[in-house]
Amino acid sequence: MKHELVKLKYEYNALEPYIDAKTMEIHYSKHHQTYVNNLNIALDKHPNLFEKSLDELLTNLSSVPEGIRTAVKNSAGGVYNHNFFWEIMSQNANKEHKGELKKAIDSTFSSFENFKKEFTNCALSRFGSGWTWLVLNKEGKLAIYSTANQDSPITEGNKPILTVDVWEHAYYLKYQNRRAEYLENWWDVVNWSRCGELYLKAPSN
Repeated sequence: MKHELVKLKYEYNALEPYIDAKTMEIHYSKHHQTYVNNLNIALDKHPNLFEKSLDELLTNLSSVPEGIRTAVKNSAGGVYNHNFFWEIMSQNANKEHKGELKKAIDSTFSSFENFKKEFTNCALSRFGSGWTWLVLNKEGKLAIYSTANQDSPITEGNKPILTVDVWEHAYYLKYQNRRAEYLENWWDVVNWSRCGELYLKAPSN
């Protein structure tokens, strides 16, 4: 089966006023769709790879034929990263940080406010296009780091818990060059309930 664009669980305008409907529509139906299309084009050259999931492709890129490896890395990464991004946002975002993830954040970063500041600074310091992540790393510890372009943390053995897209197409229509304002508002749509579930399901947890 060829890869398909994942179905959004909310309408384009669901995250307003923090993320506008037009940005959501273009981001999802144009940018995300293009990564899906390009991944299928790359895999058409080796149809047996359609049997592998995104996770399998990205965690074992060395098994992908060299001739399409870069295309698969970029396109599968684009699909995976966006699938995850949509998943950890919600129109009914739970802004209360409870449970085991909150305890782990407080323990690792001293407080949620310190975590939020460190995460935001990491996102602001990403030069050009990329993502900022909260992951459970291979040592089983929470960590914040950034990836360039469409690189994915699972390629390096990390389990993602939270991410923000800092490609300009994620915010430019509403915020133009004001990435800091976009990030400040983005916190209001983070679905902490889902992030908490992902943390509990992480293999090292």
